[in-house]
Amino acid sequence: MDHKRVALIVNPVAGMGGRVGLKGSDGEETLRRARELGATPSAPGRTVEALMGLAPLTAKIELISYPAEMGEAEAREAGFEPKVIGRIDPGRTTAEDTIRAAREMATMDLDLLLFAGGDGTARDIYKAIGLEVPVVGIPAGVKIHSGVYAINPTRAARLIEMYLRGQVKALREVEVMDIDEEAFRQGRISARLYGYLKVPLERRLTQGAKAASAGGEHETLAMQSIAEQIVETMETDCLYIIGSGTTPRAIMECLSLKNTLLGIDIILNGKLVAMDLNENQILDLVNDKMAKIIVTPIGGQGYIFGRGNQQLSPNVIKEVGVSNIIVIATQNKLNSLKRKPLLVDTGDREVDSMLRGYMRVVTGYKEEMIYKVA
Repeated sequence: MDHKRVALIVNPVAGMGGRVGLKGSDGEETLRRARELGATPSAPGRTVEALMGLAPLTAKIELISYPAEMGEAEAREAGFEPKVIGRIDPGRTTAEDTIRAAREMATMDLDLLLFAGGDGTARDIYKAIGLEVPVVGIPAGVKIHSGVYAINPTRAARLIEMYLRGQVKALREVEVMDIDEEAFRQGRISARLYGYLKVPLERRLTQGAKAASAGGEHETLAMQSIAEQIVETMETDCLYIIGSGTTPRAIMECLSLKNTLLGIDIILNGKLVAMDLNENQILDLVNDKMAKIIVTPIGGQGYIFGRGNQQLSPNVIKEVGVSNIIVIATQNKLNSLKRKPLLVDTGDREVDSMLRGYMRVVTGYKEEMIYKVA
């Protein structure tokens, strides 16, 4: 393998709003609130994890980064000696820093541009370079609708290595999607296609773009039948942690309860205990109590943990127990996965390993199937 020139951009605040229940990290006010709630950045650690997977190629890669937390710190922690360009105000990085970094790097005859963040970061990269340079995204955001990201940091490393070694040669133009975070916090999804980025083509290692719900009367009836099955089999004095999405919402509607479409609610004995909870609030409520988690996969992607529901953190999953996780999905949603497995990317390797294998998926009233989790 010849020497390769690779650039790295890290959005150091990506994902901070997830576990604290803010449903995003865009905007200074959101970041201020996230910090007040004790949020910590996830992008730096996930970037280091991906770069550590490239250790065999360290001598073959000329790594270019922006200063400090925008790439330099992560590169050095992973054993690289990056060429550092540009200037930032440490601790006060913005989208404009990302755009400027990408534009400067695109003029440097790159083989590949790596970036860590979420949908907002992908938008910034697209705005800066369009289809000029092949990219690989390291997933670190709260909601990731775009298809430009690897499944997780480990898969990102594998994809990067295969591309640089010439084992993956084809590139495809992949959607850059993002949503209106303010509408998202109010329970409305307003998604928009912003453009395309070029990504090495290896479907086993990259996530798809989020698919829209099928909708229609048949899908509504399918969700209602799932809800009836769940409600009928609920155990007395057991806390039920209801995940985000329209399929879990059907359970709340079946019980005539208010719900947070895109947040986490808890019910007990058919009554609402609390709404729109963050990680710490969930842990306080379930401490030493019998509890179950109800989640549904993201259509077209298959994630049951790690995308849009980071409040259901590794600590929450450990407290509740893997055996107390209930996955629900209509047959249409499973069909949208095109036989690909369900996915987990909690940020904790031990928990991800615990979740791997096979899970029962409730698909209707007295109907279920066994589905692989990878």
